Amino acid sequence: MRRSRTVALTAAAAAAVLVVTGCTSGSKSSGSSSASGSAGGAGADAATKGIVNASDKKGGTVTYEMKGAPDSFDPGNTYYAYIYNFSRLYGRPLTTFAPGPGADGNKLVPDLAESLGKPSADGLTWTYKLRAGLKYDDGTPISSKDVKYAVERSNFAPDVNSNGPTYFHDLLVDNATPYQGPYKDKEGGLNSIETPDDQTVVFHLKQPFADFDYLVSAPQTAPVPQAKDDGSGYVKHVVSSGSYKFQSYEDGKQLTLVPNTNWDPATDPIRKQLADKIVVRMGMEQSTIDKDLIAGNAQVDLVGGGVDPQTQAQILQNQKLKASTDNAYGGRLVYTAINTKVAPFDNIECRKAVQYAIDKVSVQTTLGGPIRGQVASTVLPPDIPGHQDFNTWETKDNKGDIDKAKEALKACGKPDGFSTVITARTERDPEVQAATAIQAQLKKIGINVEIQKYAQGKYFSDAAGVPQFTQDHNIGLMMMQWGADWPTGYGFLQQIADGRAIKASGNSNLAQLNDPEVNKLLDDAIANTDKSAREKIYGQIDKKIMDQAVYVPLTDFKVFLYRPDSATNLVSTSAFSGEYDYLNIGTTK
Repeated sequence: MRRSRTVALTAAAAAAVLVVTGCTSGSKSSGSSSASGSAGGAGADAATKGIVNASDKKGGTVTYEMKGAPDSFDPGNTYYAYIYNFSRLYGRPLTTFAPGPGADGNKLVPDLAESLGKPSADGLTWTYKLRAGLKYDDGTPISSKDVKYAVERSNFAPDVNSNGPTYFHDLLVDNATPYQGPYKDKEGGLNSIETPDDQTVVFHLKQPFADFDYLVSAPQTAPVPQAKDDGSGYVKHVVSSGSYKFQSYEDGKQLTLVPNTNWDPATDPIRKQLADKIVVRMGMEQSTIDKDLIAGNAQVDLVGGGVDPQTQAQILQNQKLKASTDNAYGGRLVYTAINTKVAPFDNIECRKAVQYAIDKVSVQTTLGGPIRGQVASTVLPPDIPGHQDFNTWETKDNKGDIDKAKEALKACGKPDGFSTVITARTERDPEVQAATAIQAQLKKIGINVEIQKYAQGKYFSDAAGVPQFTQDHNIGLMMMQWGADWPTGYGFLQQIADGRAIKASGNSNLAQLNDPEVNKLLDDAIANTDKSAREKIYGQIDKKIMDQAVYVPLTDFKVFLYRPDSATNLVSTSAFSGEYDYLNIGTTK
């Protein structure tokens, strides 16, 4: 999932971080948690331990603000963690994660379905029964056929909806004549998703898949009535199955949600419907967002990446402000992908040169210092089961080794270096600053790097996520941040490491790694019913990926969020990369 966002510091702000980080990163909440899980509202990191300002107060407008715009608000055409989180307000997947602090937020619960899935003895068939009485915002009943259609449009129509992952496409048994998706094949859809009645949906898989209940938590299973779907235009008038519905939408500017009057709380044990209105303001400067949060004029930074450098420095020097912050891991890795299909990075020795040349401590500083994450050496972050500590391309103090880098370049046949391109997202200062630091470090060994920036909403559909584009434009390096699609090794690794997940647009396997051994290990792991055995395999996969030098792990990212007093029911959840859970946020205003 879960493409996320990094935040960088200026030199002055970084210096401030180094002064105060030691007492901030692991600080304890000064607020006490009640038996109900409420953190009471006081203290640094309180929302990582409980629900802050727990309240059932109704009314007011909850305002979300963001820098830039997302890939899409269409639940079936998104792959950003914050939209996975936010879209649950208007799109209910079959399962989801219970609102809870930290690891408690990883608890999977039924959502549109009345229970978790019922697998067959061989693990090849999964059956879900929808809750009774479910309705769309227009009052029409929600049918199992709408869940089937939602999966078909999101996974089998890449020319229309290319942003999301491809799990269902890869897992479901295909028709005898390959299914072309609902926009091209209007005869009845994919045979391996059956709807024997309006409340039952049955999935038939090619192979056992132990994480299937996690998979159907993706917004791709939020129901879509086929008659209301107009492809790429659906994002303007998404039909709601959740507690809120679309009132108005201006692309790149503003989305307004209002209560769905046909939502029945009797069918939904995890949602509240508190705010009279939810507004998302897009295209804002991060410094403005931060000021609005501190003033209480906005309740949430939608992207959930944290405050900007100047604000971070200000907060860390002010104990009162610091008491309203949350600093947490969320299964995220910041890294540089090395494109194995762009010469000379098709040669492992040239990839090794990059691994050795990068000073990760310097890059860590541009990303916000230790408070924003520890230097990483593995693909799997430490809070994902299966993580093992090792360092394949170790350098002294993680500061790079120019001599080893030059040796690798010589072995690659490029002793004098070469030229390449690195990409980063325009709106994301951290990526640009980290790319700039890497550019300077690689220049020391003769690799000349041009930085190219692309808008975050198009980064995967038009640039870094389009393999042919990267090959045509000599894009050998790409800045990336990745969060687990769900909190297991498979949920983190598959989309970025499985060669079968590479696609023509919206691709997340930026290195274009296609190693038969890695692919097989992923299959072996997910088919294994023994959790500990699966986790052992994920560690093996991590080592194989690092042996091929295709990803340069930079930091295991931590968020640093400001928590406004005007927001209620704030809880930081691991399931959504350390962001606040967006289901039940209200306002005191």
